[in-house]
Amino acid sequence: MENQYDIIVIGSGPGGYTGAIRAAQLGYKVAIVEKYNSLGGTCTNVGCIPAKALLDSTEHFHKAKEDFQIHGIELNNGLSLNFEQFIKRKEGVVKSNTSGLSYLMKKNKIDVHTGLGSFVDKNRIKVTNEGKETVLTGKYFIIATGSKPSSIPGVTIDKTRIITSTEALTLPAQPKSMVIIGGGVIGVEMASVFARIGTEVTIIEYTDTLIPTMDRELGKALLKTLSKLGINSLLSSKVKSATNAGDHATIKFEDAQGKEQEIDAEYCLVAVGRRAYTDGLDLQAVGIDTEKNGKVKVNERLQTNVDHIFAIGDVIAGPMLAHKAEDEGVFVAEIINGQKPHINYKLIPSVVYTWPEVASVGATEEELQAKGIEFKSGSFPYSASGRARAAMDTDGFVKVLVSPKYGEVLGVHIIGPRAADVIAQSVVGMEYEVTAEDMYRISYAHPTYSEALKDAYLIAAGQGAINI
Repeated sequence: MENQYDIIVIGSGPGGYTGAIRAAQLGYKVAIVEKYNSLGGTCTNVGCIPAKALLDSTEHFHKAKEDFQIHGIELNNGLSLNFEQFIKRKEGVVKSNTSGLSYLMKKNKIDVHTGLGSFVDKNRIKVTNEGKETVLTGKYFIIATGSKPSSIPGVTIDKTRIITSTEALTLPAQPKSMVIIGGGVIGVEMASVFARIGTEVTIIEYTDTLIPTMDRELGKALLKTLSKLGINSLLSSKVKSATNAGDHATIKFEDAQGKEQEIDAEYCLVAVGRRAYTDGLDLQAVGIDTEKNGKVKVNERLQTNVDHIFAIGDVIAGPMLAHKAEDEGVFVAEIINGQKPHINYKLIPSVVYTWPEVASVGATEEELQAKGIEFKSGSFPYSASGRARAAMDTDGFVKVLVSPKYGEVLGVHIIGPRAADVIAQSVVGMEYEVTAEDMYRISYAHPTYSEALKDAYLIAAGQGAINI
């Protein structure tokens, strides 16, 4: 039958499209259901990809403004930002990626059904698009519907003055000022984008550090580098309300000393986290269990309590990361195929795309201390790196945490240039249980940013740095 499939994937984000492609490669007849007209989910359309496009654009602008002259590059006609073209380039990047996904669907003979997917029963899903309904039948289902921005009491997102990162990526003009509620990954990335182009940015963070889920030294270092951009970070501060005042937003909060404060800004960007998105799926129709926070319950095989229905990515427990969802998409396709794949959830790297970038894998120093696990720490600053000096990117450091008994690498934490790329080497080493000695004895190309890793491992082993 035309609408009968082996595997139906609901959601076309990184987890959904990766799982669909892997399933098709394994010989299954696959359909993917996507609510919106473009494939790729949040990451490709209003998340990772467009945010990185703007981050790269603003970094170029900032470098031209601050550093070009010392390189001997003179802008005789001055420097200005064409905000319309700034946004247009981002949209071009998104279009290129979504077009690539459409090509991959056709190449792998995956049927794409556009519309809201809702379970009818355990073997059927209804796809509704502009009043038209199509029923699909499947042997297996993969729920990959992702997440949506969440808020806090007293703050209602109206998408006009009180916005999320989604609206921030398509503002009609450069804002003069912006308050960002939340100093996590999304908050600091959006702060970087707008501060670099001259927007007055204030971050209000509830905890006493930026990027609170990562190693605290990274948060301290990032606070310093963001302050160089003019970003004012108010830590240990609790937002009480945010209101739309017409041509601006008014934010009331309690500061670190417990005093009531008020601040106005052209926009208030809410970046306090995301929630699992299952709206409209009608999970009750098939009796799928969910957690109190709305996430779908799964076992170690990522099966729901209905054994032929799986769930992956942001909609289940774990870090809300695109690459985690991708790994899970492949994992489920191979589980269905009877294989025995493996995901090491302890070694999924986290990255913050500020500049310098921040990247981390494994345990933090605080986690090891809390568990009473012995470790040695080795840190190497980028200010001592020849490659970083040549590039004038000397902010940051590499920190490695190593077991003193066998030299096992317990955690690696980097804030510095190209940290997002450098971290991959440590992920490989930790996955295959390579020791700290092994990590410093291999050859590193010179001069590269990755040499800072080698020196950090040497310092952790008590030998001292040898590179420059």
